[in-house]
Amino acid sequence: MANRANFLLPIALLLISVAVASASDGLLRVGLKKRTLSRDSLVASRVAFNEEGTVALAARKFGLARGYLEPEPVGPVGPGEDDAGDIIGLKNYMNAQYFGEIGIGSPAQNFTVIFDTGSSNLWIPSAKCYFSVACYFHSKYKSSQSSTYQKNGKSASIHYGTGSISGFFSEDQVTIGDLVVNDQAFIEATKEPSVTFLVAKFDGILGLGFQEISVGNATPVWYNMVSQNLIKDAVFSFWFNRNSGDGEGGEVVFGGVDKNHFKGEHTYVPVTSKGYWQFAMGDILVGGNSTGFCANGCAAIADSGTSLIAGPTSVIAEINQQIGAAGVLSQQCKAVAAQYGEMIIEKLIAKEDPAKVCSSIGVCTYDGTHGVKAGIRSVVDKATGGFSDAMCTYCELAVTWMENQISQNKTVEQIISYVDKLCERLPSPMGESAVDCDSVSSMPNVSFTIGGKTFDLTPEQYVLEVTQGGTSQCISGFIALDVPQGPLWILGDVFMGAYHTVFDYGNLRVGFAEAA
Repeated sequence: MANRANFLLPIALLLISVAVASASDGLLRVGLKKRTLSRDSLVASRVAFNEEGTVALAARKFGLARGYLEPEPVGPVGPGEDDAGDIIGLKNYMNAQYFGEIGIGSPAQNFTVIFDTGSSNLWIPSAKCYFSVACYFHSKYKSSQSSTYQKNGKSASIHYGTGSISGFFSEDQVTIGDLVVNDQAFIEATKEPSVTFLVAKFDGILGLGFQEISVGNATPVWYNMVSQNLIKDAVFSFWFNRNSGDGEGGEVVFGGVDKNHFKGEHTYVPVTSKGYWQFAMGDILVGGNSTGFCANGCAAIADSGTSLIAGPTSVIAEINQQIGAAGVLSQQCKAVAAQYGEMIIEKLIAKEDPAKVCSSIGVCTYDGTHGVKAGIRSVVDKATGGFSDAMCTYCELAVTWMENQISQNKTVEQIISYVDKLCERLPSPMGESAVDCDSVSSMPNVSFTIGGKTFDLTPEQYVLEVTQGGTSQCISGFIALDVPQGPLWILGDVFMGAYHTVFDYGNLRVGFAEAA
């Protein structure tokens, strides 16, 4: 897992009061409250990820990759559609990450974790984490306060796409809903150096992948649930609530499925490589037309720890082009050029010092050599959701580009058009693409072929809306990621939100049905 390709998760906002209720059907349900996705929270996450040098908006904290292994034989029959097990309520964080609560120790010490099918270890911050600021903002495990604690001491380190954690293994009982898993090995994190973990709303990670990718070959929590006969069937399932107006974030069910959260029957496909929950996927269509990319088959994984849908650059670019998505940075750059272009040109023609132009029009503050961000807002914020530091950067770029064009005696229209085209070429280091919120209803469906069935995603399902002070920005749910072992598709929460997902460990298969 240490070498998995770089992904990241957006850290967002949600929460905090939790109500536990018992239903008449005997299932444990944890009710949760949440807040809507905001521009402030998205920007905060970008800052963290930029400092880590990552390349994606909203994918995950992990990378992807370790060796893929041969599958074991697939069993003949899986759990019945009416089976239900222990239900854990989830928090919905910006429709981007989902969290639930577990307990570790006796008496139980509570922690908020991501239930992540893309990793296999359980880790939480340790009370012995003294020198990482991130640990002071999260709950920490205190072994001295647990009567069931067992010392292990083996060192452990996990390197993710957005940072790393290190510490040592311990053993204790883990409480998940009504289930108590005994003698569970987990990592007490003593170092969380990444800024990502500092701003994260989760305390730790509970991995639900296979032991083949478990750091230290530690037995995953899920394996112990099965071996300790805590559940009826060797299966767990996810329902993600994508309605940002609802307080309920979703649920993960251990030992069965909740028939209230899907329609019809699940389409099952066998796990083709143990490690991640990997399976074979067929053609991908946009507006009913084949992209041709996976007509002969592609590999995919269902990953609850990934926010968006990630795929090879070539086809993601085609999808984003067909749904009208453009790089967020390009939009912000274009907005600056459109709003200030003529003012910049006038000042340059008047022979004003180019280093002072952006400060003189109020976009930057002059520091003696060049413009620096002024900490102000403007119309650009309303148009693009951008902030003044980005405006200053693009203003400085525009001055350089326009100065060159003025020296070539180009007209004002030619200069602004030239800058506009250069803006289109700007790479988006976070990998994000934006769409016009007013055009969402007219965008085409994007469909994935799995097990011979077509699974449609409507634009309302694959677009994430970011709001700030009544202003919205819409982000494409598709992000480019070229995995060395690929081509490989990662079907994250955008897909799993639309389709209830069953992870059938007993029969090594994954199932999808329309969420309800």
